[in-house]
Amino acid sequence: MDYQTPTPEPPGAKPVFVLVLTVLMPFGIGYYMSYLFRTVNAIISPQLVSDVGLTPSALGFMTAAYFITFAAVQLPLGIVLDKFGPRKVQAALLMVAAAGAALFAFGADAVTLIVGRGLIGLGVSACLMASLKANVLWFPKEKIPLVNGVIFAFGTIGALSTTVPLELLIQTVDWRTVFCWLTGASIVSGLLILFMVPERPQATVETAPDQSAFSMQLADLKLVYASPYFWRLAFMVFLHNGVFLSYQALWAAPWLRDVAGLDRSGVADAMFMFNIGMFVGVLSIGLVAQRLQKLGVPTIVPAVAGIGLSLVVQVMFAAAWTDYPAVLCLLFGYFGSTSTLAYAVLNQKFPQKLTGRVNTAQNMLTFIAAFTTQWLVGIIIGLYPSPGDGLYSTDGHQMALTVLIIIELAGFIYFLWPRNTPDPPP
Repeated sequence: MDYQTPTPEPPGAKPVFVLVLTVLMPFGIGYYMSYLFRTVNAIISPQLVSDVGLTPSALGFMTAAYFITFAAVQLPLGIVLDKFGPRKVQAALLMVAAAGAALFAFGADAVTLIVGRGLIGLGVSACLMASLKANVLWFPKEKIPLVNGVIFAFGTIGALSTTVPLELLIQTVDWRTVFCWLTGASIVSGLLILFMVPERPQATVETAPDQSAFSMQLADLKLVYASPYFWRLAFMVFLHNGVFLSYQALWAAPWLRDVAGLDRSGVADAMFMFNIGMFVGVLSIGLVAQRLQKLGVPTIVPAVAGIGLSLVVQVMFAAAWTDYPAVLCLLFGYFGSTSTLAYAVLNQKFPQKLTGRVNTAQNMLTFIAAFTTQWLVGIIIGLYPSPGDGLYSTDGHQMALTVLIIIELAGFIYFLWPRNTPDPPP
């Protein structure tokens, strides 16, 4: 079979400001929608529980359905993006997200809400990977760190939008109206990508006559999953990330209401601080790690230190330290984002040809952990009798946190335990 590789247009052929408007902004808005959908249930959960009659377990499972469908498509996502390009893939998937949001808006029972939430997770599963792929295709190499940072900032702004702004909005409209609007916003976002982003020829990946792209991916994944170092780091990181994402997306808000005793406005303010902490963390922690690396301190050191400090903050949550809940949320958001350094650590440990597979493998484990954790918290809370008025038991919240911290500590100790672990193959 003959393979032809199109000669791509040089990245500098289009002015940077044109690329910002026609590539960076449309894909950034898509990633904004992804994080908006991820965290929206934290604020609307009281209305959801009241209108549909969800148990804590059902609420946790329904919200976590986003994570499991998101995780399920991470492995083949790279192949699809390489074959069809980020523009077509992202535009099509955002229509799936719109369908999920519409189904969710009119859902009258837990099953319908779970299916809708799962479709949303599927629909936004490529928002980050498609954005990063588009940046590589269109921007000069020296600008990639900057434009990737802009994409991450769009996501953080999406998380911030589901705090105080959503709380103000939810006082005038119900959650179903919010999801109707999100349906329209998803359609508009997909159309912006489809009609504003220019098409760029995709270089065909050469494979041996007896190999497919899928079989090549499986072979690469075997190298990743056979690495003891990958599993040492992954256990620590995905256990921590599962807790972090679960509380950011849902359970921090009920804890603030039931344990800290905050009203709806106070909960929104504290969640705003949570996401401000994450925003600052995403922007600063990478710079701190870079400076330390110049001084001879490997990136794994600030990564482990940040996760350790995040565990300390979680212990304060579990101990019901409620004097300054917004400060706790700020610290959790900041130190919890430290685990993003794990991607840099793995990229430094593995050969360049495997970095895409390594990132995807880690991403998949993280979202599986987030799904499991979010559901598990709901199950544990549901074991304790409700004090009434739509509240959950304080003891249930604290027991859930205690169980999660013990599990995280096991992963943390597993990584730190002295041993001779060989590096991944070159």
